[in-house]
Amino acid sequence: MESSDDSSVSSKQPLIFAQTQQPEQEEYSFRMSTTSESFSPTDHDRPPPHASFDACTSSYSSSAASVWEQSPKSSTPSLASSPVSKSPWRSSHMAPSDHSYSYTGLMGSLVREEGHIYSLAASGDLLYTGSDSKNIRVWRNQKEFSGFKSNSGLVKAIIIADERIFSGHQDGKIRVWKMSGKDPSIYKRIGTLPTLKAKVKKSFKPSNYVEVRKSHNAIWIKHIDAISSLSLSEDRSILYSASWDKTIKVWRVSDSKCLESINAHDDAVNSVVAGFDGLVFSGSADGTVKVWRREMQGKGTKHFFSQTLLKQECAVTSLAVNAASTVLYCGSSDGLVNFWERDKFLSHGGFFRGHKLAVLCLATSGNLVFSGSADTHICVWRREERTHVCLSILSGHSGPVKCLAVEEEKPENSHSHSHFNSAQIHYVVYSGSLDKSVKIWRVSGQGAPMQHHQDDVAPPQTAFSSGHQNFSSQTSRTTAQRRNH
Repeated sequence: MESSDDSSVSSKQPLIFAQTQQPEQEEYSFRMSTTSESFSPTDHDRPPPHASFDACTSSYSSSAASVWEQSPKSSTPSLASSPVSKSPWRSSHMAPSDHSYSYTGLMGSLVREEGHIYSLAASGDLLYTGSDSKNIRVWRNQKEFSGFKSNSGLVKAIIIADERIFSGHQDGKIRVWKMSGKDPSIYKRIGTLPTLKAKVKKSFKPSNYVEVRKSHNAIWIKHIDAISSLSLSEDRSILYSASWDKTIKVWRVSDSKCLESINAHDDAVNSVVAGFDGLVFSGSADGTVKVWRREMQGKGTKHFFSQTLLKQECAVTSLAVNAASTVLYCGSSDGLVNFWERDKFLSHGGFFRGHKLAVLCLATSGNLVFSGSADTHICVWRREERTHVCLSILSGHSGPVKCLAVEEEKPENSHSHSHFNSAQIHYVVYSGSLDKSVKIWRVSGQGAPMQHHQDDVAPPQTAFSSGHQNFSSQTSRTTAQRRNH
């Protein structure tokens, strides 16, 4: 059975999406209320009604119409002991012409017959994908390479720390995996956070219990709601986990010990990211972005509240830090992306808008920023001095874009990289969607910006009232959409 890829890239015409299968009856309604139902497997997002979008005419190559497809037999290795042996994934590929080095567009699709894609992580030539099937798939060169399955809890976050893979789940647990030294296609679970030993030890002391709901207590080292986000510190020694239980927990990577629990927000924490200068940023359904300062205390570590960067009515859905340019980006349910700059003492730098619906995920690499949205599109932004310009829109998903991962493209010839300057570096972008597919894009940082998006980029005084430390969005608010599912 061959894959039918309904993604297309056009240089002049609006993109029209056609579905080859009957739409399912499954509901996608955004669940961002303060009432938690995190363990219900039927809570998914409904994509908006289809609308045609114009692609960036200067970026897409007409060679994108050439598609070759690959059968599941040729794309799936034989791994009888792994869930990959029963994989319903199918892949199709799209290759630009050899001379089109500035090509931006779709390179391939990994289509799954069931299971929404909630998380992605890329490391070298390996891609890890997490879904509500509880499987984590491992891909190499757009072919299924391996896979491993947790006992419960859909996979909402994946992060790679050297030889270990941490996965955050809907059941509130963090699972730790490791690749076999003898066979790189075999992964074994080596632990769960918090560990059973730690939970038993903490349970004996009444002082280790905190009130998590009315008339309900739990030990402080345990998340009691879904894990929404994972992040590693700059030195990769600390793991941060954000949860819908309104807390951030701090874990020491070396021994899996929970060092601290931060009561961070008044509603679900949708994103946490470790940034520069020992700072940690958190974004919540309560509409705030907060800054936490990490300080070493003997052999341990302690985090202190520093400041609130943003306070608004609509939910903060995603955060990303560009480590090279030390800029913090924040996506919200109103479709805006705000940013703050370290060299201006974290003063607000402005905002840009490229989406009609919520920004569900952000990623950065080099001087590019990628925003994925519930409107099914991915906007590619280039940072220029103190502003951002929209280079292109990647269209092809038929459902909300839930997660992004970016890797710098490696030239086939190791010496060829020296022939190009930083502006000519290309990137491979992986996007996971609630349409049950992963798409692979090639993105060039070159090209002229899209003219009709330049009016949607504004300095801080345009969108925020001056003289306030906590900025409030002046755009339309969506109070019903609180959590980033």
